[in-house]
Amino acid sequence: MKTLEIIFWISLFIVFYTYIGYGILLYAMVKIKEAFAKPKSFILPKDEELPEVTLFITAYNEEMIVDEKMSNSLELNYPEEKLHIVWVTDGSSDATNERLKRWPEAKVLFQPKRQGKTAAMNRGMKLVKTPIVVFTDANTMINAEAVRNIVKAFADPKVGCVAGEKRITVQTKDGAAAGGEGFYWKYESTLKALDARLYSAVGAAGELFAVRRELFCEMDPDTLLDDFVLSLRIAMQGYKIDYCSEAYAVESGSADIKEEEKRKIRISAGGLQSIWRLRALLNPLKYGMLNFQYISHRVLRWSLTPVLLFLLFPLNVILLSYGKSYITYGIIMVLQILFYLTAIYGQYLSAKEIKAKVLFIPYYFFFMNISVFKGIAYLWAHKDSGVWEKARRSNNKS
Repeated sequence: MKTLEIIFWISLFIVFYTYIGYGILLYAMVKIKEAFAKPKSFILPKDEELPEVTLFITAYNEEMIVDEKMSNSLELNYPEEKLHIVWVTDGSSDATNERLKRWPEAKVLFQPKRQGKTAAMNRGMKLVKTPIVVFTDANTMINAEAVRNIVKAFADPKVGCVAGEKRITVQTKDGAAAGGEGFYWKYESTLKALDARLYSAVGAAGELFAVRRELFCEMDPDTLLDDFVLSLRIAMQGYKIDYCSEAYAVESGSADIKEEEKRKIRISAGGLQSIWRLRALLNPLKYGMLNFQYISHRVLRWSLTPVLLFLLFPLNVILLSYGKSYITYGIIMVLQILFYLTAIYGQYLSAKEIKAKVLFIPYYFFFMNISVFKGIAYLWAHKDSGVWEKARRSNNKS
């Protein structure tokens, strides 16, 4: 019974650390670091000294968003002659390419065979010559100063990748998918910013991130989280991933919880795949602080913590049945029951659009952890394939 108690408390600690404790510790470490070392600031070069940049967009059947994305790209505040817009549209069978023909500013790289986003990135990057490449999704719009702010971050020679901020549009009333995703990304953005201030952000989001072209590493075509794997392989070369909240991409939340489930399962599967492919990063002696951040922020979420989260309840029941400290274990049991009840209530509300989106948090948290287990099945069923079904967004454009 003593062994079960130890397992219970270790499990409780890891779950708490993964979702709350790491954020608290990270905040404290950043404050201590910045108390002794002033952060460096870099000045953006004059227009004539700015580097050439490629805006790299991979797209599959995005005819409904092409015009809006091109208008957004041309409104970016960066010298026109130094900004190159490249679309890689492998496998598109709709009018994406026809619509792009209306935009002479765009260079289109098309092949009839669809092999997935990672394969498209590998192929397209062989033709890119600019020193900085900014990756962005077709269905996300970026702010006018995004490229300038990204270039400014690269003024630090230690920075090899810049992660932009992902923002989910918030409506007065949202469903569980959009509401939960919005809360999640606000929390994620806070952690990423703190990670970068401590040492390095742990990965980048594909909606908006940039790399030095010479550091691009060709990836296996079946890679599910190309943005995550690419950015961390750059960090493993000794560079840092900076986080730039002044460069942000905006998109709508998933259309509904079923569409969000597709996304979460793929991300969970990609997370497990990434842990294996980045296994060298699990060596603390070689990677030090980056290793600590990687395990704390990513590895635990995608592997051990979901298992321990759902193990807590049966362990709690067993310990109470053996008469172990009714007050301590009883309080924890009540808190767990309340969590699951609020998650069930959140599921009941999931198809409704409500103002009090905080009610979706327990359900989204539960749903996110369940997706890890579904991700294992997804990874097995889709091995050797980098093609995946994209989730529809609530604006119905993609």
